[in-house]
Amino acid sequence: MVCCEGDMCSPPNPTPTTALTCVLRCFPCEPTWAGSPFLHRPPTPPMVRMTRSKTFQAYLPSCHRTYSCIHCRAHLANHDELISKSFQGSQGRAYLFNSVVNVGCGPAEERVLLTGLHAVADIYCENCKTTLGWKYEHAFESSQKYKEGKFIIELAHMIKDNGWD
Repeated sequence: MVCCEGDMCSPPNPTPTTALTCVLRCFPCEPTWAGSPFLHRPPTPPMVRMTRSKTFQAYLPSCHRTYSCIHCRAHLANHDELISKSFQGSQGRAYLFNSVVNVGCGPAEERVLLTGLHAVADIYCENCKTTLGWKYEHAFESSQKYKEGKFIIELAHMIKDNGWD
């Protein structure tokens, strides 16, 4: 088995000594164990791992390309959640994401953007409190409805992490 944390589940030698050794080695990261009656903690959502030292901050798996806050390096989004690179923010280019982590959301307000009237809420980094972009709460034009619930992060506030060559 291979886990998101690298070769943690791979045995040090080609075959494990016993089946129990293999199960115990793979238990922490094997998703099929999430429903096990022996698991006494709530399962974490896939792709996100919470830490004990900073319970407010989620860490995306290190085996995926991610985007992080340029100011404090808190993870913001997985590259797989990127929808479009063709957006414009107040400080230049911006990306549209399906989902993000480690962001807080301000109150929604109506703004006239390049594509028309939208109800948006500013989003900020939960760690350093820097405003990163906004969340589309409501689009008033039918052609813009696909943006609802999606997030804009300006390139000026994020950096590429993990596996970008």
